[in-house]
Amino acid sequence: MTSPRVPGPAQIEGFLEHLRSERRLSPHTISGYTRDLQRLCIFCGNKPIGNLPALDGHHARAFVAYLHRAGLGGKSIQRALSASRSFYRYLLRSGVVPNNPFTGVAAPKSGKRLPKSLSVDQTARLLAVNAGEPMGVRDRAIMELLYSSGLRLAELVSLDVADVDLGDEVVRVTGKGAKTRVVPVGRFARDAVRLWLATRAVAAPLGEQALFIGRNGRRLGARSVQLRVRYWARRQQLGAPVHPHMLRHSFASHLLESSGDLRAVQELLGHAHISTTQIYTHLDFQHLTRVYDDAHPRARRKDGAPVRRPGVRAAAVRNKADR
Repeated sequence: MTSPRVPGPAQIEGFLEHLRSERRLSPHTISGYTRDLQRLCIFCGNKPIGNLPALDGHHARAFVAYLHRAGLGGKSIQRALSASRSFYRYLLRSGVVPNNPFTGVAAPKSGKRLPKSLSVDQTARLLAVNAGEPMGVRDRAIMELLYSSGLRLAELVSLDVADVDLGDEVVRVTGKGAKTRVVPVGRFARDAVRLWLATRAVAAPLGEQALFIGRNGRRLGARSVQLRVRYWARRQQLGAPVHPHMLRHSFASHLLESSGDLRAVQELLGHAHISTTQIYTHLDFQHLTRVYDDAHPRARRKDGAPVRRPGVRAAAVRNKADR
């Protein structure tokens, strides 16, 4: 197998600009594409041989093996393959390469991991923040809004003051692919945001439009939100690490558990495909089967302990997903 040529920096930057300006992907997604293409360059040896990438199917499969040896899991390898496939699709359309070497190359299968969510009690404990100082007021508004409206982290930090309409009880969100959706804001979140806006009016410099700002008066970054949510999870003694996306998962699973309306949850989350939302039906039925195992007289052993029935649980999940 001949040595593969390294994709040129200009070609990669052109592709990333295509993702930014034409496909309008989020900065978080573009950052992931950048990391994965850097892995591809490292695999190629970081030694440019001419300007044109010259990978073939053998190189693509060797790249998968290389990532596997590096300790990446199935999901990470799938993402790296997707980034590489998209990059070569872009080069193919531009006439730079004659074919896409990553077409048909599969990543190792990985088990489907269900998203982790908080129970209703855990969520209530996390949000019961007795915050007196300005940053605590801000943090409570952040967590209430994440849970109330099911926002992604990138969506939250990109919010401007003008995006929140407390009178109409909605927030206008710009999601993936620069798609805009309007979602409701619950009473507790409205109260928390209203209190933060009064606090923010004193701290924000003139002309700053960001809804959530840091101590420096500028737009709060995603990493800062992650650290603050983790801080409050420890402070409220939840006993488990919590990240912002867990509040989005909790929003979806609690709403689906109460309503059973998968389409409505899809719209609120801003999912393009219903299959993405269906993961929450698994969480819903896990909850229902736990209730069954714990409460039904025929589901208990003679010693009184609940009987776990993975077969029943799997069948319930399949039935729900097929509806």
